[in-house]
Parts: sequence; C-alpha cells; structure tokens
Amino acid sequence: MPIIQSVERALRILDLFDEYETELKITDISARMNLHKSTVHSLLKTLQKFRYIEQNMENGKYRLGMKLFERGNFVIHNLDIRSVAKNHLTELSMKTGNTIHLVILDGKEGVYIDKVEGSSATVLYSRIGRRIPIHCSAVGKVLVAFKSQTELAAILKGYEYRLNTANTIANEKDFLTELKKVKDQGFALDNEENEPGVACIAVPIRNHTGEVVAAMSMSQPATRLNSQSMEEAVAMLKEAAQEISVKFGYGIHSGQNATPI
Repeated sequence: MPIIQSVERALRILDLFDEYETELKITDISARMNLHKSTVHSLLKTLQKFRYIEQNMENGKYRLGMKLFERGNFVIHNLDIRSVAKNHLTELSMKTGNTIHLVILDGKEGVYIDKVEGSSATVLYSRIGRRIPIHCSAVGKVLVAFKSQTELAAILKGYEYRLNTANTIANEKDFLTELKKVKDQGFALDNEENEPGVACIAVPIRNHTGEVVAAMSMSQPATRLNSQSMEEAVAMLKEAAQEISVKFGYGIHSGQNATPI
C-alpha cells in the first residue's frame, strides 16, 4: 500500500506531542523529524490552518490544537462500551476504594478509554487516552490472550519488550507462557510489572460473538495484594464483566447461557 509522504510526516509531527512535551519549538520538531526547517514550517502551517496545531504567540512554540480534542470526542462518544460499563466501574471503585480502568486494544497497545479513580489508590501511569504496553499490563495480557494464533503472531511480530520495572516480562517465550496462563484462568495479573508499587488484576469483556472487545481492571497498592484480596478482586471483576458482556449480547445470540467469564 503506497504511503503519502506529506501525510505521514504531518501525522508524525502530531505524535511528537504528549503530556510531557506539550509545546515544541520548530527547531526541536525539525531535529526529531530529521527534516529541514522549511519543510517542517510548511507542514506546521498546513496543520495550523485546519486547527490540528496551534502556535503559542508568547513563546513561538507549537502545540496540539482544539480540532484534535473535537475529533477525539467524536471517537469517545461512539465507544458505546464506555456508557454501558460506566456504572460498573463506579460501583467497583466505590466498593473497594481501588482504581478501575476500561481498556481497548489498538494495534499492539492498549488504550485507556475510561477510568474511575479509587479513594485509597492513586495510579500515576494511567489516564484516559493514554496507551499501555500489552506485555507488562494486566489489561494488555487479557486483550491478546484470547486471540487466535494467527492474530497473536501478527501482534507480536517485531514487538519490543520494554523493561519498565524489575518484574517486567522481557521476551516472547515468557510472554506466551503468561498468556496461556491468563487464558486458562480467565484473568490476568500485573504485579508491579508496569508501575512500581502498583498491582493490577484484569478480566475480559466480550461481545455477542464471544470476542474480547475490552478489558476491565482493578489497580491497588502492591502491598495490599495477597491471595485473599486477589480472589475477592477477581470475583468482583468477573461478575461485573459478565454483566457488561451480556448487555453486548454475549451468550444471548445462540439462545444459550454464556460461559462464565
């Protein structure tokens, strides 16, 4: 499939910005893109015309524009799973005091599409819209564990096993072993693999075909994780995920009861 170079460059510019790099000088963008300033200037002016980029007139730096916020909201509002799952996320958070997440798979990463912050557990890494690696997160493991061998092979081809903590899975062999465990037990555990001090348990949410379309997780301080707390968390998550899945037709289309998640 042919790639239009100017479009690719424009999209790469947008990807340079995140919560840490909210504003960039044209010289910074030019250096990171390995492009001449005049080329970058033309790309920025085009993006600026359509409000995908705006310029801070006080310091001359560029930042993401409001058009991205508008378009992002269109996507979010069309993700019906958020509205269906919201009450369950809120209820679980209030009941446990822990942070509850809703995550979908996008390419080779998970994306947080909703989060309810717990009263007694602050998770620094997560925020709505942020991406998360699949190999070191409970939600990521759940999102890919139930894929076919062909789908999983495509996802893992060229995958980078970035080490976030001392507990992070470092290679494909160990990851595949972990995914088999997740598939067998129906839930995934991240015990300080992505964020130091944080443990996370996740379960799948399925649609009417039985496909895993999202993952719901509960995060808590790792110091509070033990066999009893994990058992209780898994039970609550599975019950909520089952209810959400049924609302998406899981087990109903065939006229049979759904297999418990």
